[in-house]
Amino acid sequence: MTAFKSDFMNVLQQRGFIHQISDPESLDALASRREVVAYVGYDCTASSLHVGHLLSIMMLHWLQATGNKPVALMGGGTTRVGDPSGRDETRKILSLEQIEANKVSIKRVFANFITFGDDGNKALMVDNADWLTKLNYIEMLRDLGRHFSVNRMLTMDSVRMRLEREQELSFIEFNYMILQSYDYVELSRRHGCNLQMGGSDQWGNIVTGVDLGRRMGTPQLHALTCPLLTTSSGAKMGKTAAGAVWLNGDMLPAYDYWQYWRNTEDADVGRFLKLFTLLPIDEIERLSKLQGAEINEAKKILATEATALVHGRDAADKAEATARTTFEQGGTAQDLPSVDVARAELDAGLSVLAAFAEKSGLVASNGEARRQIKAGGLKVNDVPVTDEKMALTAADLTADGVIKLSMGKKKHVLLRPA
Repeated sequence: MTAFKSDFMNVLQQRGFIHQISDPESLDALASRREVVAYVGYDCTASSLHVGHLLSIMMLHWLQATGNKPVALMGGGTTRVGDPSGRDETRKILSLEQIEANKVSIKRVFANFITFGDDGNKALMVDNADWLTKLNYIEMLRDLGRHFSVNRMLTMDSVRMRLEREQELSFIEFNYMILQSYDYVELSRRHGCNLQMGGSDQWGNIVTGVDLGRRMGTPQLHALTCPLLTTSSGAKMGKTAAGAVWLNGDMLPAYDYWQYWRNTEDADVGRFLKLFTLLPIDEIERLSKLQGAEINEAKKILATEATALVHGRDAADKAEATARTTFEQGGTAQDLPSVDVARAELDAGLSVLAAFAEKSGLVASNGEARRQIKAGGLKVNDVPVTDEKMALTAADLTADGVIKLSMGKKKHVLLRPA
């Protein structure tokens, strides 16, 4: 391990955030003087970020916690182009109204990790639409284009992989790295940014920005990337069979978010505690040594601490209590995810297939519901469903006035008559 002098670099290294650094000694010196102004860019392609973005958000947190200044860059401009990195196909072009709505929604999550303000090392949030939408195409070709080699651009992973797979790469996407590089120059000029951070798939784009800054006369710029995380079994972080693990509470309830972390594979617990919680390293080391059934206690701590960062401590504790009631005490916790169902549907008899597929979303289709029933995977009020023609009625309501649907041991939804 490299012997760093600064708190920032030591924290990142100790917790496993560092994958690549362009000039470690220079960056460490800046961080020792608490002079790092670092940014991460987030395009507005959806109304929420997901768990896959958490590594870079946590890096912004630790940057500020060690006395340096974070900048969250919203991609109001670059989202109009679409980042080809890690893609086999062109991203859907969004309307300006969609981009703006997504940007507003995304902003909410950052306040849980960094403190915004105008003084000292308080964080800034800026939008690259402020300068990219004002670029004149001819001037951009003259002032920026002359610094880019098409030969070199073709070797970048985001371009090369698409071409090797014979997947179409549009001209608008090909320009993305130019715009991202120019973002770095503008942020250096406007806000004194001297570090861009991101996932390892962004390394080529980031160092291209470092090079553009050198050619255009900025102070020295730096690059730092974190690893692209997968679980021990090779699954990509932030995705489940049910879809993305969103950070906004209106897109994924705190209980489901807690369950995502509770289901962490044994081999990943220690690593994820370092990356996705604020627990001290010595406490993490203690938890990482737990074996057998005791590792489940470490998973619960991981789930609660990770959920507290995104949803708040109260919601995290509530999610943990709900899980304990549901799994350990065999009860029906009222804080489980729920959906409303018209009383008239229950009076008429609601097909159990429709309840699991259309109403609760616990399965993707009626066919999947049938397969799960044959395998004994579906339960109503903790009783296995054996008849696919079963109908749910008001008689199935529990004393709490709900019908509990379960798929396996960990997925539950309450049907509430409305």
